[in-house]
Amino acid sequence: MEIRRVQMTGGSSYVITLPKNWVESLHIKKNDPLGVLIQPDGTLMVTKNISGDQIQRVKELMVDQQTEPEYFLRLLIGTYIAGYSAIRITTKDRIPGQIRVKLREFSSMVIGPECVEETDQSILLKDLLNPLEMPFENSLKRMFVIVKGMHHDAIESLLHNDHALAEDVMDRDNDVDRLFWLIARQTNMIMQNIHLSRKMNTSIVRMLPHFQVGRIMERVGDHGVRIAHNAMKIKTDDVGDDLSSLILTASEGAIQVFEKSVEAFFSHDLKKANRMIESIHHLEENYNRINSGILSLPTTVAVPIRNIADSIRRTGEYSADIAENVINYEMMVEEA
Repeated sequence: MEIRRVQMTGGSSYVITLPKNWVESLHIKKNDPLGVLIQPDGTLMVTKNISGDQIQRVKELMVDQQTEPEYFLRLLIGTYIAGYSAIRITTKDRIPGQIRVKLREFSSMVIGPECVEETDQSILLKDLLNPLEMPFENSLKRMFVIVKGMHHDAIESLLHNDHALAEDVMDRDNDVDRLFWLIARQTNMIMQNIHLSRKMNTSIVRMLPHFQVGRIMERVGDHGVRIAHNAMKIKTDDVGDDLSSLILTASEGAIQVFEKSVEAFFSHDLKKANRMIESIHHLEENYNRINSGILSLPTTVAVPIRNIADSIRRTGEYSADIAENVINYEMMVEEA
C-alpha cells in the first residue's frame, strides 16, 4: 500500500496525488475527468469509467477435433457464469459438428447469449440481455415457484403412478438451473463493476445473500428431481396407504418450512425465520416413522422410498439454511 498525504489548495480544497504508474497504464491525460465513488466502508474508488457502462469482456476458446464435447460445454457454462459479455470460439481447420451441437445446447440452457457471427472457423456468442432487466428478487421469486411446484408434483407422481409428471419435474430442473446461473453471472459482474451494482440498486453486502439463497433453492430443486427419479422405480400399491400418508405429511411439512423461510427472506422477518429454524426439529419424527415403515418392504421398494424420505428431509434442512440466511443478511445490512 502506498501512503500519500492529503494536501490543501486554495484554502478549502483537499487534494491527493495519483500513482504515476496507474495514471500511465490507463493513459490518463491532463484535464481528463475521473469518477470518485464513496464506498459503504468509507473508502474511495477512483475510476476512469465515469459513464458506468458495462465492461465488455471477451473470452477466447480454441477447439479442435480432439476437444471433448462435455468438457467444452462445461467451459461455456463457466465462462457465462464468470460474467464475460462475449465468447469467441475458434479453430484452425473447421469447427467440429459435435462442438456446434453443444453450442446450440448451451444457448438453450442459459439466458442471454446468442450467436451473432458464424463462419467455418469462428463463432461469436454475445450476451444480448441487459442485467438491469432481471433484478435478483425477480429471479429468486420465479425459482421459488418452480422449485415448490417440482417438489409437490414429484410427490404426486409417486402417489398416483404418474411417470409423465415425474419426467416433467425433471425437465423443469433446467429452468431452475438457468435462473441460478443468471444470478451467479450477475453476482460476478457486480463484483467486477461497482457501477452495475448502483444501477441495479444493490450492493455486494445485499447481493451475496441473494446468491446464497439462489444456490440453496437450486439444491432443493435437485432433490425434487431425485424424488421424481425414485418415484418412477416403484408403484403406489408397493408403498401402501399408511406409508403414502406418512410421505405426504413429511413432504407437506418440509414444503411449508421452505415456503415460510422464503417469505421471511423477502419480508426481512427475523422472528419468522427463527421459528422456521426451530420447527425443523419437529419434522424429524415423520422421517423416523417412514424409515421404520420400510423395514418390512422388499429392497427394490425400500431403497427408493428411503431416498425419497432423505430428499424430503434435506429439503427441510435447506429451508432452515434459508432462514439462517435471513438473520445473517439482516445483521449484515444493519452493519453496512
